[in-house]
Amino acid sequence: MIAERATKVKPSPTLAVDSKAKQLKAKGMDVVNFGVGEPDFDTPEHIKEAAIKAIKDGFTKYTPVGGIDELKEAIIEKLEKDNKLTYNKENIVVSCGAKHSLYNIAQALFGPGDEVIIPSPYWVSYPDQVLLNDAIPIIVNTYEEDEFMLRPEVLKEKITSRSKALILNSPSNPTGFIYTENALKEIAEIALKHNLYIISDEIYEKLIYDNEKHISIASLSEEIKEKTIVVNGLSKAYAMTGWRIGYAAGHTEIIKTMTTIQSQSTSNPTSIAQKAAVAALRGNQNCVSEMRKEFEKRRNFLVQELNRIPGVSCKMPKGAFYVFPNISNIFGKKIDKNIINSSMDLSIYLLEKALVALVPGSAFGAEGYIRISYATSMENLSKGIDRISKALEQLI
Repeated sequence: MIAERATKVKPSPTLAVDSKAKQLKAKGMDVVNFGVGEPDFDTPEHIKEAAIKAIKDGFTKYTPVGGIDELKEAIIEKLEKDNKLTYNKENIVVSCGAKHSLYNIAQALFGPGDEVIIPSPYWVSYPDQVLLNDAIPIIVNTYEEDEFMLRPEVLKEKITSRSKALILNSPSNPTGFIYTENALKEIAEIALKHNLYIISDEIYEKLIYDNEKHISIASLSEEIKEKTIVVNGLSKAYAMTGWRIGYAAGHTEIIKTMTTIQSQSTSNPTSIAQKAAVAALRGNQNCVSEMRKEFEKRRNFLVQELNRIPGVSCKMPKGAFYVFPNISNIFGKKIDKNIINSSMDLSIYLLEKALVALVPGSAFGAEGYIRISYATSMENLSKGIDRISKALEQLI
């Protein structure tokens, strides 16, 4: 009865924890949520005002499928200014969030038997989007000692005659680490040699700390730009998660195909949200700087406190709003008859015992880690870390 491709997609391992957290909250429990992947800040006022103006002006009808010209032009300006990338309007498509952009790419590029290389830890939707388009996700491990950057020799080993694309995410969800220019150059060289497309998810690019710099792999040469589809959006940098505006930039033929696919699924992104996105991209960027400063302060506190907990080690991430502590030294410890043998075991224990919700590393293809979001207040961070520390002290 159900299409075979749909049966390939499994429920996220985070659902068990999320479901339990909701049950506890419904009972009035004070659950600290470290699992949320969205800024806790409000959308800046000038962006909201642009949306209100759009409504009052009657800009509430259908727009062109791939986005209004004004927004495409603002995206082109942004890519030129921030990333040294030059595109025309036919190279841009605006979709209902960056996830939608990624799915449209998968629809446009992947087919039965195609292999898509995905470094692990990965954002949870990458493998499933590949599977939903009848292609095969090829998971490649990365390592903490390399700051979770893909090793060129390991990438080469995974390439076959069926390899179609490589998905890169920098800054990374879940690790928070970024790719250096040298690492990107090595990957670009391999991709060009083997005719691989690169899907570059850059949604967290504005959230980078310690004076580090984001580099888009597409900016390294015209040759790699032709093989790269850059994906970005407004959700993370401008606290616009609910507005659902993402975009992709790439080769004209790919963008045209994505637009056609979108015309038969969602049609245009919301007209009002598109006007708000123009205001976000062209308006004062102080709001982004202020959020970034607060996130950096939270990150510093969280990493310091995590490293004080016996059995936990956490490297300092350079971007996004996640930390990815190593908790493998806790495996084998127990309380009563319950033994912690996995990141899921630990996540469930911390939820039930400490009322702290977080995401097990296994959800991202990385056992031995947990993901903690610091897109929450310092008060919540302090409360949550204190609870985690006390709960872990009880393990023997």
